[in-house]
Order: sequence, then structure tokens, then C-alpha cells
Amino acid sequence: MALADTIAPHLPFLRRYARALTGRQDSGDAYVAAVLKALIADPTIFPTDADPRVGLYGIFSRIWSSVALNVETGLEAAQSERTIEALTPRSRQVFLLVSVEGFTPAEAGRILGLSESEVTQAIDDAGREIAEQVATDVLIIEDEPIIAMDLAKLVEGLGHRVVGTARTHAEAVALAEKHRPGLVLADIQLADGSSGLEAVQEMLPNLEVPVIFITAYPERLLSGERPEPVFLVTKPFQTSTVKAIVSQALFFGARARAGDVRARG
Repeated sequence: MALADTIAPHLPFLRRYARALTGRQDSGDAYVAAVLKALIADPTIFPTDADPRVGLYGIFSRIWSSVALNVETGLEAAQSERTIEALTPRSRQVFLLVSVEGFTPAEAGRILGLSESEVTQAIDDAGREIAEQVATDVLIIEDEPIIAMDLAKLVEGLGHRVVGTARTHAEAVALAEKHRPGLVLADIQLADGSSGLEAVQEMLPNLEVPVIFITAYPERLLSGERPEPVFLVTKPFQTSTVKAIVSQALFFGARARAGDVRARG
């Protein structure tokens, strides 16, 4: 099988990982593009003795960690826009790989060049860091009552407050205007046939808030067309996955707002 055919099924998920890691669509996609350029230049760097997805993420990890290559491929500006505080530590990479991307600790270790015990320690470190996230108000846009209840219980268990649950586009926009939430969890297909994506697009000009999209068809939102979501959860979801994405969304959102304040000051 050609290398392009081998890696193609994994690229949408690598892009999801890259965006969660960087907190930005453009930066995440730029790193994935750098991976593809490296493979075109030298296909032999792709390991033949590993699961293809593990091999692909391993190449991404090496490129992510290579400052020299970041500069060479024009990624210096994207990196300089992040403060040192906002750069993703190794523990966060491990947490995303295991909790969001579904790799085993052993696979995550192989991707990052860590032992399994180092992976376990990194997950513990990430858990402690995530626990320090500030609580916020959450708006849930979900037309399935059981899923909405599960999401509410989950975010409340993390210390956040659910300010409303919307089943339609109109309800979502009204609740957002009333409560000004600090985080939005949005399904794509709503009860009245309307779109959660369109509801969010209507909110965002008047509300600066991180949004996590939830869908059974992630490939439809990772097609390469813009705009695309940075934070994405696939149905059926695991509790650990939603917790990880909530923490990532709030982490990057808080630092983006802090950067804006510093720039204005």
C-alpha cells in the first residue's frame, strides 16, 4: 500500500490533535503540513515496524519538538505568538494522546520517546494542572436529553456551572445572550433540524468564548474547508475525552484572553 493511502485515514485525527495541542486551527494545520512535507522529502522516515497511526503521530511529535524545523518551515511566527506559559508541556501531550486520541500509555510513550512510567507520571502531572483551571459558566447545546444530562453532570463534576441547555438554534442564541457563558458545548444537529454550528457562528461576533463541538461525524467538520472547529468530541464519547477537551479549551481560552489584556495594556 502506498504511503499516502496508509496515512490518509489518520490525517483528520492528527489535525484534531494538532489543533488541541496548539489551541489554534492555523498553527495546528501548519504543523500537520510540515509532517506531510517531511514525508514527501524523505518517505523512509516513516517507520515500518509500528502501527501506522503511532508512526504518524511520532513523526509529528519530533517535528513539534524541533525548533530548528519550526523556523525553517515558517512556523516561528505562530510559535512566537504563544507565551512561554501557553506552550504545551510534555504532560499535556501525553494527556491528549491517551485521553483524547485513544492511545495506550505504551503507545503514547513510543510516540513521545518516553517510558511507560514517565507517561504515567505525565498524566498525573496533567491531572493536577487541569484541576487548577478556574470554574466557569457552561452552555450546553444538545437536543438529546440523556446526553445533555450526562454532559451537565460531567462539567458540574469538574467544578463548572451549567447555565442552560438548548435544544434548538433559537434557544441557544437566546441563552447565550442572557447568560454570557465562559464555555459552550455544542451538538451539530439539533431537534428542529437546525444547526448547532450555525447557532455558534451567530453567537461568536458578540461573545468571545471557547466552543467544543460534539458530533458523530467528525470527518464532516475536518474536511479542510474553513472555518473548522479547534475543539471536537466524537460521539459516542468517553468521559475522559470530554474532560480533557474541556480543560484544553479553557486553558487556551484563558491564555488568549490574558494575551489580549496585556496587548491592550
